[in-house]
Amino acid sequence: MNIFETRESNVRSYCRSFPTLFHRAKGAFIYSESGEAYIDFLAGAGALNYGHNNDYIKQKVISYLDADAIAHGLDFHTSAKEQFISKFTETVLTPKNLDYRLQFCGPTGTNAVEAALKLARKVKKRPGIFSFMGGYHGMTLGSLSISGNRDIKAGAYGTSSNVAFMPYPFGFMESFDTIEFIESVLNDVNSGVEKPAAIIFETVQAEGGVIVAPIEWMQRLRNLCDRHDILLICDDIQVGCGRTGPFFSFERANIIPDIVVLSKSIGGYGFPMSLLLLKSELDIWEPGEHNGTFRGNQLAFVGGTAALEYREIVNLEKEVKIKELFLNNFLINKIVSISEKIKIRGLGLIWGIDISQLGDANLAKRITSRCFELGLIIEKAGRNNTVLKILPPLTIEMPILEQGCSIIKQAFDDCLT
Repeated sequence: MNIFETRESNVRSYCRSFPTLFHRAKGAFIYSESGEAYIDFLAGAGALNYGHNNDYIKQKVISYLDADAIAHGLDFHTSAKEQFISKFTETVLTPKNLDYRLQFCGPTGTNAVEAALKLARKVKKRPGIFSFMGGYHGMTLGSLSISGNRDIKAGAYGTSSNVAFMPYPFGFMESFDTIEFIESVLNDVNSGVEKPAAIIFETVQAEGGVIVAPIEWMQRLRNLCDRHDILLICDDIQVGCGRTGPFFSFERANIIPDIVVLSKSIGGYGFPMSLLLLKSELDIWEPGEHNGTFRGNQLAFVGGTAALEYREIVNLEKEVKIKELFLNNFLINKIVSISEKIKIRGLGLIWGIDISQLGDANLAKRITSRCFELGLIIEKAGRNNTVLKILPPLTIEMPILEQGCSIIKQAFDDCLT
């Protein structure tokens, strides 16, 4: 382990919380080099919805590689891209009556966020963006400018120009009508805030502490954007691709964003890929106006196509709903019962255990460390990292999900006694 201490940058983070040398992974388990098995409630921060080394997806990728098919293709027309677009249209867009065009961006979600902001400003010819307090959208400068966490922006000076942060319905901000607040900002000639090109939001603020937006709130946000000629951008990077049950997290509100940002699990196997979905009338790009050497990862096309097939084969949406019910019952009966100060939030297979009101700033860290000692990988999120975030692969077997939850309960018992 010394090589990491002496040679790898101080910027490393997850490895500090889970200090062991990992060697292999399968399904919902990660194994250390010495053979210890850890249940994975992190799932690549949402990039491994289909688990580690999913057999169905793996065989499709191996066959593709064995055929010496295109491994890198810029934005060439390739068979891998053709199959992905066709499958995505057939299984996702057409059944949901969505007429989006697909833009393949650089390999990480933040690049697609940058493209969304750039395009919105180009379409509306306005520089401003509204984002939400508590939101997280990526680590490049444009994405940082619309993210709420001050710590991650500390070294990026001047990122917040032309961005206004609006209240998201959480904590104190649940005590007033946040949509009405935005409306008043837009209508008040003395608000000092100009009308933006777009409003970007997450239906569930994952890094913000698993804060679930109410359905009516999302519907009113859509209506507000329509009335004020503002584009609505949904960042579905972490909570899309089936994480909340349906493929898109905004489906439960029966709304259609103008632009949708996807990444993380869209590549199926953990392959880097980001994708922008945009309404046809917004596609006013000039050729090459937003590009990148690694846009359109060919292996991610293969993995993503296989993942869409796999979703159908195993009826994954139904599986997520079954596991959602178990998690909700477990958290209410075994965790919330510990103290009325513990709050839970979530849906699908993303849940947060908020222990901020217990008054111990280091408790979440102790609990996650104890979970790791007991064989479970789980991360912290939210303001001051006081929320435990449950984010297992969607494919996790029920006995393993139950075992992981039992470890959480034991960690709570051990750390609160």
